[in-house]
Amino acid sequence: MPVKSPNHSEPSKKLGLIAGMGDLPKAVASEAKRMGYKVTAIALQPPADESLKPIADEFHKISLGRFGGLIALLKKLAITDVVLAGKVPKDLLYKSKNHIIPDMKAVKVLLSLRNRADDTIMKAVVREIEGLGIKIHNTTDFTKDLLVPEGILTRKKPTKKELQDIEFGWNIAKKIGQLDIGQTVVVKDMAVMAVEAIEGTDEAIKRGGDLSKKDAVVIKVSKPNQDMRFDVPVAGIDTLHIMKKTGARVLVLEAGRCIIVDIKNFVNKANEYGIVVAGTSNNNLAMEQSNN
Repeated sequence: MPVKSPNHSEPSKKLGLIAGMGDLPKAVASEAKRMGYKVTAIALQPPADESLKPIADEFHKISLGRFGGLIALLKKLAITDVVLAGKVPKDLLYKSKNHIIPDMKAVKVLLSLRNRADDTIMKAVVREIEGLGIKIHNTTDFTKDLLVPEGILTRKKPTKKELQDIEFGWNIAKKIGQLDIGQTVVVKDMAVMAVEAIEGTDEAIKRGGDLSKKDAVVIKVSKPNQDMRFDVPVAGIDTLHIMKKTGARVLVLEAGRCIIVDIKNFVNKANEYGIVVAGTSNNNLAMEQSNN
């Protein structure tokens, strides 16, 4: 009788992948299949597209506002394990042109919330899904190889002045995360140029980069009590494009708590653009550099 690897699930086990936008859902689907799961993708539209369709074993689409429809679909498909992956910009709720009409279940959940902060909304969603007897896995269960490593990842290293900005901005980024405002700050000369809020990381970088003109430092961290089942911070090539366009020079990501979907291409592009990329878990880059 063949011995089963303890790191792999039962080959017939079904995983429901509730997907937003970006490349992360595809990376999660590929890893889940490698682990032996049968992946049933449910793309939330908007903002998700159909790029998951060739990867998933089953593919479904559902309107972002149809939370009751999502619950019904999970029941119909007999899904007992779920992972959430991909960005769902919260500002979609405030853009009437998207015509997102919540169903009665979504309205009921929204009306029950004490506020509409990210964690408040997502924890309510998680409670509803778990109430069906469904286990929601940490996103990082399927992205261990994508977590940002410790240290400076690029050829270029931060200057002494940039290290001061990193130390200054790190603490602020952790504070805004604690308040559930956002995960990213843009700083220059030990002054805050932009704080991420509802607009998301890339728009915050645009705003902060435009204000600083050039040489801005971008710091992206997890929240102090980050629930790894949702909203795990992710950096992608688009972030580097925006940094290049605005003249931002340094990107610091929290090691072991942030994800880069394609780290090899990401670092190559950062080197091409002359952007410093570094990972740190406790804001110790200055000490790391002094030891190198």
